[in-house]
Amino acid sequence: MELKPYIFFYGRCEEALEFYKKVLGGGYELQRVKDTPMASEMPPGSENRVMHASFNAPGVGFLASDGRDTKAVDPDEGNVSLGLAAKDDAEGERVFKALAEGGKITMPLEDVFWGGKFGVVHDRFGTEWMMTVGDPN
Repeated sequence: MELKPYIFFYGRCEEALEFYKKVLGGGYELQRVKDTPMASEMPPGSENRVMHASFNAPGVGFLASDGRDTKAVDPDEGNVSLGLAAKDDAEGERVFKALAEGGKITMPLEDVFWGGKFGVVHDRFGTEWMMTVGDPN
């Protein structure tokens, strides 16, 4: 069994995927509404929206879509948290700082009692990232 978080970006999916590709490496595949059998069932003007996407980078994978509706992406109202663990301190700190660009750090990346470092950041798309850096053992 494998958990794949699914994130809706309400009209900003491709922008978000490009951002995560830059920060985390890897890549994505996407399918637009116009290229699916459901195109005629979708609201007018949604032809170029992302119907479904799959993002994969080393150790990271999730599914994404623009969703059926368009609404503002509110960084203060995110409903998904994603956990990232990096054994390499420099790489972990780089990713944490990159995710914070245009977003908001809610818990700085600091030493924690269980070992290593931990921090929480909401990126500019409203996704909450819980970052663990270093090997706590």
